[in-house]
Amino acid sequence: MNRQHSNAFKGAFLFLCLLLGLSVSAAGISISRLEPAFWWTGMKNPQLQIMVYGKDIAATRVQPVNYPGVSLKEVVRTDNPNYLFIYLDITPETRPGQFQLTFAQGKKKLVKDYELRPRATSIGAQGFDSSDVLYLIMPDRFSDGDTTNDNWDSVRVNRQNPFARHGGDFAGLEKHLDYIQDLGVTAVWLNPVLENKMPGGSYHGYAITDYYRVDPRFGSNADYCRFVADCHKRGLKVVMDMIYNHCGSGHWWMKDLPAKDWLNHQDHFVQTSFNTLAATDIHAPQSEKDALTKGWFSPGMPDLNQGNRLLADYLIQNSIWWIEYARIDGIRHDTHPYVDFHFLARWCKAVTDQYPHFNIVGETWYDASAPEAWWQRNSKVNPRDSYLKTAMDFRLMRAANEAFDIKNDATRYDLQKIYEVLAQDYIFANPNHLLVFLENHDTSRFMKKQETNLDRYKLALTFLLTTRGIPHLYYGSEVLLTGEKSEGDGNLRKDFPGGWPGDKADAFTAAGRTPLQNEAHDFLRKLLQWRKTSEAVRNGRLIHYAPDRNDCYVYARIKGNSRILVILNGANKAATLHPEKYAEVTGGATSGKDVITGRSVSLTQDFTVPAHGELLLEL
Repeated sequence: MNRQHSNAFKGAFLFLCLLLGLSVSAAGISISRLEPAFWWTGMKNPQLQIMVYGKDIAATRVQPVNYPGVSLKEVVRTDNPNYLFIYLDITPETRPGQFQLTFAQGKKKLVKDYELRPRATSIGAQGFDSSDVLYLIMPDRFSDGDTTNDNWDSVRVNRQNPFARHGGDFAGLEKHLDYIQDLGVTAVWLNPVLENKMPGGSYHGYAITDYYRVDPRFGSNADYCRFVADCHKRGLKVVMDMIYNHCGSGHWWMKDLPAKDWLNHQDHFVQTSFNTLAATDIHAPQSEKDALTKGWFSPGMPDLNQGNRLLADYLIQNSIWWIEYARIDGIRHDTHPYVDFHFLARWCKAVTDQYPHFNIVGETWYDASAPEAWWQRNSKVNPRDSYLKTAMDFRLMRAANEAFDIKNDATRYDLQKIYEVLAQDYIFANPNHLLVFLENHDTSRFMKKQETNLDRYKLALTFLLTTRGIPHLYYGSEVLLTGEKSEGDGNLRKDFPGGWPGDKADAFTAAGRTPLQNEAHDFLRKLLQWRKTSEAVRNGRLIHYAPDRNDCYVYARIKGNSRILVILNGANKAATLHPEKYAEVTGGATSGKDVITGRSVSLTQDFTVPAHGELLLEL
C-alpha cells in the first residue's frame, strides 16, 4: 500500500470510528467522540462548535488550523477535563475539503481529519404552511418492515404490552409510502426517531440518548435520509420531532456530564411544575417561571440547561445539522414552553436565518388562545419576539372535541364552541399559521369504540380540513383507530392493522378494512385530494357566521376567484337555509357543487342540509 492510499485509509478509518462513537488515539491522547462529525461550507453563520470528548482531552493544546478560510476562534474548557469545545470560524469563500485538527500535549500529538462538505442541492428545508396537511406517525407503531432490527440489548419487542417496543421501523414506513401518498396528505411528521437507548425501551422516542444518531431499531442514519428522499420524490414533505427541553437518562453524556451546570438541578431530581402559564404570566415571580423551565419532566428525562452557552450552541447546531444532512422540511418541537425563552428565540431565528422557508411548530399546550398567541412570531401580546412561526392550537382542539361530543349525538352538536374560539383569532399575529388537529399521540382518539356511524366523524373532519390553519391528522384516524387517555398513553398509540407479518386484518388495503372503515377512509381521502386543488381553503380568508337557531355553522373561504361555502348542521334534524343571508360571501354565485357528493345545490332558493350533515360547496 503506498503512502497516499495509507493516509486515505487512516483518515477514513478515524472518521468512521468517530461516527460510530469509538475511541481513536495516538501517542496516549484519545478521543471517544467528536460532534458534529462533519459540517458544511457556505453556511450563513460562520461559527462552528466542535465538542470533543476523550480522557483528559482538556490537557491538550489545540493548534491553529492550516486550511484556507478556516481559523481557530476559541477553545473552551469546562470543569470536566474530558471535554473540549472548539470554535472555528469558516468564511463564506471556504471550499469543501478536509482539514486537520491537531491536539498536542508535550511531544505527543493526535491529528484528526475533519470534513467540510459542499452544501446540499437536493430538495429539502421547504417548510410547511396552510397549503399542507401533516400526517403524524409513531414509527414504532406503524409497520415493521425489518424484523431483524426489532431487539436491542435486553429490550425486546412485546406487542402484547401497549407500553413496550412493537418493532415499527423505516422499512415499514417505506413499504407503505404508496398508501400515505394516495391518502392525500402532503407531509409526514414522525414522532422522534433519534436513539432512545433506555432501560424501558422508550418506544415513543422522547428520551433521546444520542442527538446525532437515529435509533437502530428504526434503521440507520442513511436509512432515514433515504426515507426523506423517497418522500420528496412523491411530493411529501418530512417534519422531524425534536426535544431540546430534556434528554433521556440513558444519554451517553449522563455518565460523564460535560459541565457542572449542563443540567438544571444536576445534583438531584426536581420535577417541573407543569404550570405552563408561568411562562406567559406577567404577574408570575421568577421562582414560578424557574419551577416550570428548570424542573425535570420525569426522573428518566433530565432537564437540559440551555442557559449554558456551550449546550445552547450544541443544540442549535444539531438542528441545523439534521436539516442539511437529512434535508427535512420542518421541525415539531416538544414541550416548547418548558424551555428557556431566550434560547428558543435564538434557536428559531438561527434556523430561519439559514433556511428562510423552514418552519418550526412548537408544542404550546394551553386551554386558552392568549398564551398560544404569546408564543407565535410577531405576537401582539408578547413584547419579545419568539421567532416561532407556528404554534399548536390546543384550544381549538379541545373546543372541537367538546362541540362534536358523542354524548350530544342524540340531540345536537354545540358548534357555538368552535365559533367562539375562532371569533377570538384577532389575538393571533397569523391564525393561518396555527397547527390545527382533533387528536394526537398525547390525547384521546377522536373516534370512540361505541360509535356505529360516521356523522360526527364526517362533520369534524370537514371542519378540520376547511377551517383556517395547518391541519394535521393522526395515523389511523382514517381507519377509525380508538383509544382513551384514561387507558394510558400506550393505548392511544395502537399498531396500524396490517403493519406486522401475521396481522389478522390489513387496513392498508380496501379488502382488509371493514365497510365502516372503508367509508371513513374514502371520505377522508376525497377531502384530502380535493383540498390540494382548492386555493380558497389552502390560503383563503375565513369569514364565518354565528350558529343560528337551526344549529348550523356556516363559513366561507375566499381567495381571489376561488370560493367555498361550508355548512355544518349540528342538529339531529334537517335544516333549511336561506341563501340571501350569505350573499356577502357567495359573490353572486347562483349554485355550488358539493365536493362530497358531486351534486349541484342552487343558491337562488332555500336549500336543506341533512341532520348532523355537512355541505361543502365550491361556488
